[in-house]
Amino acid sequence: MAPSAHERIVFPLDVSTIDEARTWLDRLGTHVGVYKVGLELFTAVGPAAVAAVHDAGAACFLDLKVHDIPATVASAVRSAARMGVRYLTVHASAGPAALAAAAEAAQGTDTQLLAVTVLTSLDQGELDAIGLVGAPAEAVSRLAAVAHGSGVDGFVCSPHEVAALRAEMPNATLVVPGVRPKGSATGDQRRTATPAEARASGADLLVIGRPIRLADDPVAAARSIADEIAS
Repeated sequence: MAPSAHERIVFPLDVSTIDEARTWLDRLGTHVGVYKVGLELFTAVGPAAVAAVHDAGAACFLDLKVHDIPATVASAVRSAARMGVRYLTVHASAGPAALAAAAEAAQGTDTQLLAVTVLTSLDQGELDAIGLVGAPAEAVSRLAAVAHGSGVDGFVCSPHEVAALRAEMPNATLVVPGVRPKGSATGDQRRTATPAEARASGADLLVIGRPIRLADDPVAAARSIADEIAS
């Protein structure tokens, strides 16, 4: 069965304490399908953040962007899988050997690996500065191909690249940050789209933080976004 509209919304728990995380879990409840635990919260409280999401009856997206030598990457994937996380990010730029080790470690578990291609905060100037050849779309396609060839079938990309990746990899799980409803500030995201645009382009999951978190009524904001996705 295909996910419902609200199940496609990923809300980042971008807070530094477990109490703040639980407040958001209680506030949004089932109006959001997946809760993302990132570097800020995980480095502050560790696995307790994952446990809090699971205690709330929700799916956990552990966004650590694992990037290391193959043995260390594999160990990290196994540890995440033991915690029962639904999604775990690895960096596609870790290379084929590390990605293959990650894919092997995830086999037989319920953890879906998501390869991060090019961060949505990066534009052409940023890519040039770090020596990543080509336009953002070219870099995304190239890195996704490396990850896919190594056994990873989930990807994180901006709304601007999701349609091309969907065409190249019809069965992949595509997760899109940088999603902003019309009228929302883009913040530090350079390559953005509305929820409807991202979904129409082929995104499976939409990471939406500030438009919900900063709303006067976060629950109403989440409902509105779900309605837009459904439309």
